Amino acid sequence: MSDLAEGRPAELTIDEYKSGEKPTWCPGCGDFGVLNAVYNALLAKGYNSKDVVCISGIGCSSRLPYFMSTYGFHSIHGRAMPIATGIKVGNPELKVLAFGGDGDAFAIGAGHFVHAVRRNLDLTYVIMDNAIYGLTKGQTSPTSMVGFQTKTTPSGSNDRPLNPLMLAITAGATFVARAFSGKPKELADLIVKGIDHKGFAVIDVFSPCPTFNKVNTFKAYREEVASVPANHDPSDKVAALGLANSEHPLYTGVIYEDTGVPTYEESLSKLHVGGEENRRKVIDGMLARYS
Repeated sequence: MSDLAEGRPAELTIDEYKSGEKPTWCPGCGDFGVLNAVYNALLAKGYNSKDVVCISGIGCSSRLPYFMSTYGFHSIHGRAMPIATGIKVGNPELKVLAFGGDGDAFAIGAGHFVHAVRRNLDLTYVIMDNAIYGLTKGQTSPTSMVGFQTKTTPSGSNDRPLNPLMLAITAGATFVARAFSGKPKELADLIVKGIDHKGFAVIDVFSPCPTFNKVNTFKAYREEVASVPANHDPSDKVAALGLANSEHPLYTGVIYEDTGVPTYEESLSKLHVGGEENRRKVIDGMLARYS
């Protein structure tokens, strides 16, 4: 029995999470591997589909909730985080998973991403990073490399790519991981770990676009990715930033984790229970931690 299968109700199957809608991605899209990993992660957790909600923004990857039998919300461009925040605060018992691409998360949604991260909401954000705008037929994205030629940069991009892992760590994410959709079993395991983590979990996934990005391919990533060193301590922020900043190799696995930060929902509940004295204690504690 695999690690993912432990604790799973015997009668539960992967069909619990399939909506019946066929994925509409291009043949060979890396997002198929992500979808498969999500199914298997939820199966490993043994969740009933009614206890899960999947939120997305706009983009190829943001179609994912249509292929899930869970509750879902396909929001507008860059707005997955505000929707996910409202749902999680409104019903903390729901398991909230958010999905998007590098454009949705780090361009139009960048401001929302940073503030959702620093609040430490208890949710998991899976970002399908293909370094291209696929839905709008191939423009440069925030994670495209310097010199990358697209319809918007025919002479090559002059912009340095954003580093999602370093952004997440420095903004205050308490769980930061990277995966490759060509290894869906490892991705499923990381999604389980992200769900189990109490706080904001970011999983940046290399998910190749075979139609519009002929550089960041499955072959290229297989040659570049490597698992985090066995002796890596995810609680060491300095070491985590070093792994996040590495270009050769590109490390996959849990890069950073801090289990000592209260979730946003926990902080809210304490502010509203126990009156002024308890509210003051909570605020003083948070000030002491971050001063």
